[in-house]
Amino acid sequence: MAKTTEVILALDVPTQQDALAFLERTRGELTWVKIGLQLFTRHGPDIVKAVADMGYKIFLDLKLHDIPNTVSSAVKSLKGLPVELLTLHTVGGAEMMRWAVEAAKETNPDLKLLGVTVLTSMDDAQLRETGVPTGAPEQVERLARLGQASGLPGFVCSPLELPSLRKILGDDSLLVTPGVRPAGADLDEQKRVMTPRQAAQAGASHIVVGRPILKAPDPAQAVRAIAQELRDA
Repeated sequence: MAKTTEVILALDVPTQQDALAFLERTRGELTWVKIGLQLFTRHGPDIVKAVADMGYKIFLDLKLHDIPNTVSSAVKSLKGLPVELLTLHTVGGAEMMRWAVEAAKETNPDLKLLGVTVLTSMDDAQLRETGVPTGAPEQVERLARLGQASGLPGFVCSPLELPSLRKILGDDSLLVTPGVRPAGADLDEQKRVMTPRQAAQAGASHIVVGRPILKAPDPAQAVRAIAQELRDA
């Protein structure tokens, strides 16, 4: 089990106006916000600055995956932006990851890169469709070992892979887990899920929660309930 497990809100809303209005309703209850492709593609760095100006820490979830020079340049382009976590796909390979790590060191030493292993929306059958003969747990472990050897300080993974990754990677690695749903919540398209309590007990350093907070009648209360569940773990 991680020493502390923090909640990250997946801010999957259409516009900056929607995002900032929603964050007013959770101010004081949340520390972390995940900005993904939808908002960043539409608003770019402005949305990052606006959310950070409200006092939130930023997890920028872009899942970079390209040739090493392009990914390195993309990481360098974030210089000066208040981003603390950034994702890239480990399937991009060791060279790509090493270049990204060096770019972060050069331009933003406080930026932590997280390797995405297997998306939590994918199951073994879908992996086989993409040419991966092994199941999700084996693929996650393979990519996490490669990422750690390439210098990545943390990873995004399903909560179901948390115990094995904690054993493989040690206590210092950040393990950020989407696919977390409070008991009774809709699973939506997620296939490999746990409750917040289970994810904390399995060793998550952060859990990512979106729709159970975004759709709640009282988002602040939904955050408090999840935080209490994490403390009770």
